[in-house]
Order: sequence, then C-alpha cells, then structure tokens
Amino acid sequence: MEKRRILKNKTFLYLTEFFAGMSLMAVELGASRLLAPYFSSSQIVWTIIIGTIMIAMALGNVYGGRSADKNPDPDKLYSRIIVAAVWIALIPAVGKYVIMGISAVLIFSVNSGFLIWAAFAACMVIFVFPLFLLGTVTPCLVKYTVEDLGDSGKTVGLLNASNTIGSIIGTFVPTFVTIPSVGTSITFLIFSGILLLLCTIYFFSGGKKSKKVIVGIAVFVIAFIVGKSDSFAFWENDLAYEGESVYNYLQVKENEDTVYLSTNVLFGVQSVYEKSETLTGLYYDYAMAAPLMTGVHEKDHLDMLILGMGTGTFATQCQRYFSEDTALAIEGVEIDESITDLAREYFALSEDIPVYTYDGRAYLNAVDKTYDVIMVDAYQDITIPFQMTSIEFFTMVRDHLKDDGVLVVNMNMRGEESGSINEYLADTISAAFSEVYTVDVPRSTNRELLASNNPDMLAVFSRNLENESREDLKALQENTLENLVRYEAGDHVMTDDKAPVELLSMRMIDDLIETEANYYKGIYKEEGLEGLLAAF
Repeated sequence: MEKRRILKNKTFLYLTEFFAGMSLMAVELGASRLLAPYFSSSQIVWTIIIGTIMIAMALGNVYGGRSADKNPDPDKLYSRIIVAAVWIALIPAVGKYVIMGISAVLIFSVNSGFLIWAAFAACMVIFVFPLFLLGTVTPCLVKYTVEDLGDSGKTVGLLNASNTIGSIIGTFVPTFVTIPSVGTSITFLIFSGILLLLCTIYFFSGGKKSKKVIVGIAVFVIAFIVGKSDSFAFWENDLAYEGESVYNYLQVKENEDTVYLSTNVLFGVQSVYEKSETLTGLYYDYAMAAPLMTGVHEKDHLDMLILGMGTGTFATQCQRYFSEDTALAIEGVEIDESITDLAREYFALSEDIPVYTYDGRAYLNAVDKTYDVIMVDAYQDITIPFQMTSIEFFTMVRDHLKDDGVLVVNMNMRGEESGSINEYLADTISAAFSEVYTVDVPRSTNRELLASNNPDMLAVFSRNLENESREDLKALQENTLENLVRYEAGDHVMTDDKAPVELLSMRMIDDLIETEANYYKGIYKEEGLEGLLAAF
C-alpha cells in the first residue's frame, strides 16, 4: 500500500510509540486534575486512577496483540489512535458533566464508600476506553517492526525505550508547563491534537485523503470550541476567580460581606474572610485561644508560626485583635504560592506578614527558631498530608515551641466514633505534649485542639482573658474556656512509617456524605423529584 512508505525505515513507528507513551501519561495526570476538584487528590483517588488505567492498558495489550496477529494492517492501529484522540479531546467538554451525573446517581444508590465508588465509576466511563485503545499500540508496533527474530530483542527494546522516554516527557510537561499555564482542559486538547496530527501524517503520507482523519479533525475543532473552558464549577456564574496551580484547583467567591476560597468543588470552603473585620464565627476565632494561653497580654513580643497559611485569615484576625498591645511576629508557610497570591489580592493578607512557599514539615527542618504559638492547619483539599500527622512531626513541632508555647491544630470533620482521624491525631499529639484540650466549633464540623507542655496553660488563659479589652473576643473565648475538654489519650499513635490518614479521612467524609444524602433521600421519598429539586 502506498501510504505504508512512511513505515519502511521504522522511524515513524518509534515516533508512534513515543507519542502514545507521552499522551497516555499526560491523560493520566489530566485525569487526576479532572477528578481532584470533585473527589480530592488523595492517595486513594490516585490509586483508583492508576488501577483503572492499568486495567485499560492490560486489556488493550491483549486485544492489540490478537488484532495484530489476525490482521497486521497498520491502518487499523492508526484508526484506533484517531478514535482515542477524539475521545480525549471530548473529555474537557463532557467529562465534568459525566462526573456530576455519576455522583448524582451514586449518592442515592450507594450506602457507603461514595467517594471511592464515584471516582472509580468516573474513571471507568471517561478514561478506560481511550487508554484501552492506546494500550493496543505497543503489541501492534512489535508486529510491524520485528522482521528478523535475530534482532527482535533490540527492536522491542527500542520500542520500549521510545515509550518510556515519551512517558517521562508526558509526566513533566503537564505538571510543570501546560496545566499551570493553560489548564487541564487545554492540556487534554494539546495531547489529543498531537495524536491526531500523528495519524494525519500517516494517512496522508500516501497522497490520498482519509475520511477518518477529516472526521477526527472536525470533531477535534468542535471539542476545542466547546470544551476549552477551564471551569470545573460550571454551574457558577459569579466567581471572582477560578484557576489551577501546580497543587490545586482554586476558586474564589465574593459577596458584599465575605470572601471564600475553595480548593474542592463538592466539599465546602477552605478559607473565609469577613470584610467587616469582625469575628468570623468559625474556627479561626476559636484558635485565637492559643495566643491567650501563652500570655499574649503579658508579653511585649509574640512569635507565631502558621503551617498551612492558606489565605491567612487566622494571621489577619490575630493582627487585628492582639497587635495593639503586643508586637506580633507572624510567619506563614504555604506550599501553594498561588494561594498566597490570592490571599494578598482578595483576602486582605498584610504584606508585613511573610509567607514562605514550603512544605510545613520541611520548613521546620530548615529553621532553628522557637515560637510562642504554632498553628497547624495543613489540609490538602479534603485530606491531610500524612507527613504532618505523625509523632515524628509533632515532636518536631514541640521542639520549635518555647517552654510555655502552645500548639493549635484545626481538626476538620470531627466525629465521635472510635478510630476516627481526629482520635488518631489527638492520640499522636498527646504522645508529644502533656496538656491537650479540645473544643468543638459550633455549627461546623471543626474541632480545635490546643496542646502545650506548660501545666499552667489554662491559668494563663484565664488571666489573659481578664485583660482582653475586645468584648466580642472576650465573650467568645470565655465560652471556649467553659467548653474546653481535657483529652484522654488512647494508643492510636501515627508514625512516619504508618499513618493511614487517607483511609481515615475518607471514612469520615463518607459518614458526612451519608448523613447529608439521607436528608435528601428522605425528601425524595416523601415529596418525589419535584420536592427534591425544590430543596436545592
């Protein structure tokens, strides 16, 4: 066949293997970013992504090998690549709707493990088929390239090397170049376009037109026009900001009174700023017990460190309420520089407060300074980085506190059942600190934990409350003091070697989803679809 001339020196086949490997890894990374705003980017979600992709590749390898033996026509392989390219191009246009549709169905039909089942179903529906098709590439190319068994090892080795090099590039380019600069949607379209261009060169190399290529290009153009938007919360039309960083999906919503930051579409808000410059009524206010417990009104200078700075609401509140009487030196550590930029632009974070773009634990390793207060609020969307939950980490925190210093930890998703993520955290912290107290934040799922090795921390708290001149803060912290509960430690101590935070967090989220779902299931049962729609 005339168009096979391009394959005679095998270079084009090696290029096919290279671009197939590159596109596969790019799609895998794109999958994580497509799912993260809805299901988180935890190790569990990554496991689901990798597992389903491996299933697709294994099935593709088997089918591709049999297909190549039965009918060794390269046209069939490149036709499959066209279909894969078109499917990948359509993911930005329809993927988020598929995810929401699957979530809507499963939330009413699955009693437990919603996030796991929803993420798995979304992966199966959106990604398995195109990656199954790309999985047929390697066995087919082996069939086309091996002509002499005497050099089959060399040929197969070159094919695998081409695939591996492509995969390496397909790993780094989306993470460090395309996703941060142009977004996930355009990343899918870029690598879809590369595959489509490869097939166009193949089919047109013989000088003949191909209807398959023309149709593929037409669909790609439509997908580009329709799907190039980077909006994950497609139902929102009044966002102040929506974008992506190396680490997160980022969304800022603003009204007359409040600014909100969310890094996850389905699960709430990560940061809040009140424009009225009053108390927020949220955990930031309750965390201000920590400066009072270390004697903020009895000291001329207070050193504070916030690990997981976010948009800096806690730092801003401390500045407002304590800086008139005491010189505050506040440092923040935030791994996502884009969040810090948003904090300066939308959340009134003072330029006087330095924020270091670092992992919280790595920062503690790098500094020798000790602090009066250390706050740990390091959530990664809806999970916790495991390296900031272990006894080794909290021992390091203890060593960076002054003798009367206080640790405050925001524990989201509180629950009373045995073996919860908060019980594990509190037990681990208790292994490093002698004084550990908790207080629940009303009308939320947050619980604040305050720890110190100063046995007089509550006495210091009481004295400083008496000297608190801001009546709103004084009233709130008097309520905090009244509701503090001394924590009785168990033996659930997490270590660097064993810290099952993803499973524990998912279990807690699952319980919260089940509670919420049962409410809407009840409405649906009593009032039907019309009542359910009215409830939203």
